[in-house]
Amino acid sequence: MSHDSPTPASPRTASVPGAPWLRAAAGANLLGPDGLPAVTIFEEITALAARNGAINLGQGFPDEDGPAMMAELAREGIASGRNQYAPGSGLPELRRAVADHQQRFYGLAPDPDAGVVVTTGATEAIAAAVLAFVEPGDEVLTFEPFYDSYGAMVSLAGGIHRTVPLRAPDFQPDLAELRAAVTDRTRLILLNNPHNPTGAVFGREVLEEIVRLAHRHDCTIVSDEVYEHLTFGVRHLPIASIDGAWERTLTISSAGKTFSYTGWKVGWASGPEQLVTALRTVKQFLSYSSGPAFQPAVAAALALPDEFYAGFAAALQAKRDLLCVGLEAAGLEVFRPSGTYFAVTDTAPLGFTDAAALARAMPAAVGVAGIPVSVFCHPEGAGRTRSLLRFAFCKREDVLREASARLAGLLALRPSGTP
Repeated sequence: MSHDSPTPASPRTASVPGAPWLRAAAGANLLGPDGLPAVTIFEEITALAARNGAINLGQGFPDEDGPAMMAELAREGIASGRNQYAPGSGLPELRRAVADHQQRFYGLAPDPDAGVVVTTGATEAIAAAVLAFVEPGDEVLTFEPFYDSYGAMVSLAGGIHRTVPLRAPDFQPDLAELRAAVTDRTRLILLNNPHNPTGAVFGREVLEEIVRLAHRHDCTIVSDEVYEHLTFGVRHLPIASIDGAWERTLTISSAGKTFSYTGWKVGWASGPEQLVTALRTVKQFLSYSSGPAFQPAVAAALALPDEFYAGFAAALQAKRDLLCVGLEAAGLEVFRPSGTYFAVTDTAPLGFTDAAALARAMPAAVGVAGIPVSVFCHPEGAGRTRSLLRFAFCKREDVLREASARLAGLLALRPSGTP
């Protein structure tokens, strides 16, 4: 990938003809040339991996469960009758645990009764936030590449999705581009930190600039922080803890990534009462509530000692390093992440110019699956990231070693004429 000079932030309108579901598909880059929605790249690559017996490093889910005590508490909850609707805002014990967690780690003090709401994963919290605040024609700003549900929800709400590019090697935003992208038309700044898919962790300077811009243009900040405890050598800094941020910021997280129970879909949002009320009002007409037997287990896990959190991050960092060494040995340029489950690589040093085509070929050719970064971008960004592939390292070490050995087969796939 060429490390090109800055370009203006790119807009993406929601002016896709047809029903709202078509807008959502378009926002997530799922509409094909025929105007019909295709399956997600995750579904496509996962199917190819299964068909070819490939190691799936495409989708970001662990291949080991989290703390055993959580599973035991969930089983006890089911056996004891926690199988009917939970309160729409979530069980009080989980809301208190979220508030205590925010105080313990970040010095934030959401009201567990009015300032915390439990959601069906972070994805529902994001959806509810966008639907709560974005009217047709409003602009929503994200960094690019972006998690695909952001584009889908902005388009579903009738918003205009604007992006600021994150470029290799460090995937940090250009602050001048950020300032140019936020205007009085911006209704929402949707932040993902630590950032999927790049693995970037944004520091104080970036976060302070976002807060200044939110004040200047009177917009709301929604911060997706599901990888908050999965950082390597750098401490996560919630934007809500920056001076002037609290009253206009919703913070979203979940149990899935922190505790390796992604299928439980237990998430939450916290912040000032007026913002949480708006989100909760929409959320209650999406799922209303879910996971009554899982919520007490998550509440108990949030109280685990600091050693658990530090140990989990250290173990994940070792897996990151193991896979990155293998990717480098295969001839890829690796942008070692500061957080998340993912490492982004550039396939250009091996002579590949289309990482999407390579991703579709790899399960059969080398027995490993990855995801092209271009699918997390609008067309202009897709061109800029055309040669980038994302790999997940949240797998067992023996799986990562085997994947590294198989990836050596990429050398044999190099286009003819590649030195």
